[in-house]
Amino acid sequence: MTFEYPKNFARFYDVIYHQMRDGVDNDFFLQKIKKTKGKILEIGVGTGRFFTEAIKRGADIYGCDISENMITILKSKLDKKEHYRISRQNIIDFHHDFSFNLIIAPFRVIMHVLKKDEQIIALNNVYAHLNPGGRFIFDVFVPNLKQLIKGLDKQVDFEGEYEPGKKLKRSVSTQPDLINQLINIHFRLEWDEDNKIRREDWKVPLRFFFRYELEHLIERSHFSRYTILGDYKGNELRGGSKEFIAVCQK
Repeated sequence: MTFEYPKNFARFYDVIYHQMRDGVDNDFFLQKIKKTKGKILEIGVGTGRFFTEAIKRGADIYGCDISENMITILKSKLDKKEHYRISRQNIIDFHHDFSFNLIIAPFRVIMHVLKKDEQIIALNNVYAHLNPGGRFIFDVFVPNLKQLIKGLDKQVDFEGEYEPGKKLKRSVSTQPDLINQLINIHFRLEWDEDNKIRREDWKVPLRFFFRYELEHLIERSHFSRYTILGDYKGNELRGGSKEFIAVCQK
């Protein structure tokens, strides 16, 4: 499993996602962190959208990510004495010499694990790092079937400023691979810098899941107790749900 955010996608990550996601999932995950006593691990910690706030609140939290570019940005936000909490590892084979009471893999981390055997290995690796009674929480989106079939064509999903007077735009195109349950995504960044318009492209696949496939996946792992929520307010799955939020317990 290899996955690296290109340099400028990491550079502008906070500008884009603090606007796009903070009002969606922040409260949910930060409340879970706040209510947890003991050690916590965030897999796919990125630039620290949750992590930095958790540290400020005094959480005993650790983070891992497989993108060096993202980790570099996160460490620049932290006091050097906290750098030991961050490691470059992935969900499939990360290792710590201690266990956790809560492990989270927010914002589609598991969708970057494309192969089913690696998905099982990842879940079991998480299980092995939990204390008895500990929980693992991860999320994937409910597939939009119309969008899956049609795809997207250069749809602008962010447009704003990254600095006063300097514009930033991101567009996204998607091409579905229905047989392999992949969404092949093509992102393009465009931004003003040095009196020029700069561009950077990034292509990345995401593995999408359906409800019962997700349930079967969890049930094939060492986890025997789990719930799947339908939104970040903690509601059960229903017809209009757009999220699968799995809460698994050891």
